[in-house]
Amino acid sequence: MRTPRVRADSPAILAHGLRKAFGATRALAGVDLEVPQGSVVGMLGPNGAGKTTTVRILATLLVPDAGDAWVGGFHVHREAHAVRQLIGLTGQYASVDERLTGRENLLMIARLLGQSRAQARARADRLLETFSLAHAAGRAARSYSGGMRRRLDLAASLVGRPRILFLDEPTTGLDPRARLELWQLIRELVAEGTTVLLTTQYLEEADALADEIVVVDQGRVIASGTAEQLKAQVGARALVLVAADETEVAALQALLREISEREPQVEGRRLSVPAADAAVLRQVVRRLDEASLDVDEVTLRSASLDDVFLALTGHGAETPLP
Repeated sequence: MRTPRVRADSPAILAHGLRKAFGATRALAGVDLEVPQGSVVGMLGPNGAGKTTTVRILATLLVPDAGDAWVGGFHVHREAHAVRQLIGLTGQYASVDERLTGRENLLMIARLLGQSRAQARARADRLLETFSLAHAAGRAARSYSGGMRRRLDLAASLVGRPRILFLDEPTTGLDPRARLELWQLIRELVAEGTTVLLTTQYLEEADALADEIVVVDQGRVIASGTAEQLKAQVGARALVLVAADETEVAALQALLREISEREPQVEGRRLSVPAADAAVLRQVVRRLDEASLDVDEVTLRSASLDDVFLALTGHGAETPLP
């Protein structure tokens, strides 16, 4: 059967009001999502926010309790077979067979997808070369490093040349070098026309890769836009104080609240608040001196996605939900 084409007049991914519960646990509470063709949309949120549940619904692995979704213009439930022919999925953990070699893993998947032996060999060799795994193609996957396994897992998701790729926290557990290598591979795929929905709890990953970011918390989309648009929501700058002693955190919190007229975000001894302009730094330093409050650090810096997430949710993006 021929692979269906992504319908040119539709978004790559479109979802309205997705809801899903597992017993008493509400995973999704009405998620709306739109991913333009040829783009990278980053879904940012803490563990338990609903990112993986959303991906599993879009990849036809779960049926929502309510709402509708289309991938490539095809309904994920009524036209699930067509959707599966368009997509690739890389989950949070490498899913390759560790007993097989790297080449055998890719050959097996290619054959299951209906490719001939010659086609399967050619595709496996091309992907092994692309992902810098050719030198280890004959080794069992159990002998691969974490970064190599993630590259093999991503290669496996591309055997069928998907036009839409779901990457569910693909760099979880990778060291910084392996993470950067995977980022570059994702950029190359997008340059070739692949649409990517990337879920992550790493703020710098969303900032580096995504054309648009969707912030998810407690099963809902609470904000969306480009990284710069989201940062603008909390101000162009952020003032950060680090208390010298935990006993002074409350006093510093009150001082920042009075100066900024906004509620500071507090994480341990670290406090931050949006700052309208650089003049606030002089004001804070003067007030600290007047109140005889000691700090280990006072910094005025550009707003980050972490500031965005703290402002929107009251907790960091890497903080699991209760």
